[in-house]
Amino acid sequence: MSLRTVGLEQGRNKLPELASRAHAGEASLLTRHGKPYAAIVSPELLAKATRRPSGFLSLRGTGKGLWGKSPARYVADLRDEWGDR
Repeated sequence: MSLRTVGLEQGRNKLPELASRAHAGEASLLTRHGKPYAAIVSPELLAKATRRPSGFLSLRGTGKGLWGKSPARYVADLRDEWGDR
């Protein structure tokens, strides 16, 4: 992916061109006083950049059978191993 750097004022004047380039896959970095200020990217690139990892609930069921047929009984047996403390 190529990244074009453009000053904010120049970017304001060339917004339609920068939008067309973003649509074609070329991102533009807008700078203000020489420092990164904003970016113009395609919606696809934005979606990739903001995609969140799967949540905790996606792990539901992955340990099925790990604790036996009765997880509560398994945990109770583990506690009983230690006796009264």
